[in-house]
Amino acid sequence: MSAVAPCKLKASDYKSDTKPVWCPGCGDYHVLASLAKSIAALALAPEQIAVVSGIGCSSRIPAYLNCYGFHGVHGRALPLATGLKVARPDLTVICAGGDGDGFSIGGNHLLHACRRNVDITYIVMDNEIYGMTKGQPSPTTAPDWDSSLAPGGTGVSPFHPLVIALASGANFVARSFSGDVNGTAKMLAEAISHPGFSFVQILSPCVTFRPDQREWKNMVHPPPVPFTTDASQAARRVMTDDGFNIGVLYKGSRAKYAQAVAHDDAFEGDFQNEFLV
Repeated sequence: MSAVAPCKLKASDYKSDTKPVWCPGCGDYHVLASLAKSIAALALAPEQIAVVSGIGCSSRIPAYLNCYGFHGVHGRALPLATGLKVARPDLTVICAGGDGDGFSIGGNHLLHACRRNVDITYIVMDNEIYGMTKGQPSPTTAPDWDSSLAPGGTGVSPFHPLVIALASGANFVARSFSGDVNGTAKMLAEAISHPGFSFVQILSPCVTFRPDQREWKNMVHPPPVPFTTDASQAARRVMTDDGFNIGVLYKGSRAKYAQAVAHDDAFEGDFQNEFLV
């Protein structure tokens, strides 16, 4: 296969004509801008990119981009993205979702996507709440967060995305803050370029149901040490993480999942003929 010539487009060229319908102040606007910037920096042609999502506020993102997109069902974005990449290894496949879609109903798929290490990038916009369905606690919500839907809090320990991704075998693990558009764009470009399964948690405030998250911009900070290529060292670091360290935690070198097997047209024809009457 001949090399594809770099595409010389601006970030704005990767945005579709569909106007986002997120609430004013939603962090996902910034994530959209960062993703467009990262794709432009990598000089990828729109037809080389496929963005797959599930259900939720953040999962609307494929509609706002000028590339291939697939809006799947709740929690099932990763199987879709995995199958697409294995069948079409020539595409740059990016999966996007939120903390409910990715860590609750889709949590089991996250484990196995990390384990399989298919060459895709998973971006999770984490606002610690189910924003689209009016503010229920999500897997990453603090146990003592009090609301009308969960008086006194859930009392349940929160899901720790970076710990789970690292332990399950993700080859690139990082966290960013949506308000840092350029920093997030640089991180996403790095994640997309890294071979194997890349996981990026983006803290993306929901100011509608969690106005307290406006303070996140004052709470995020760089990690005290640079990324590591040692998974055991990364595990020790992340277990003492305060949840607001922004940066790359781990870059692995595990071999990515073998791509599509040889295509047998004869077998496909025979298989299809069995179902034709």
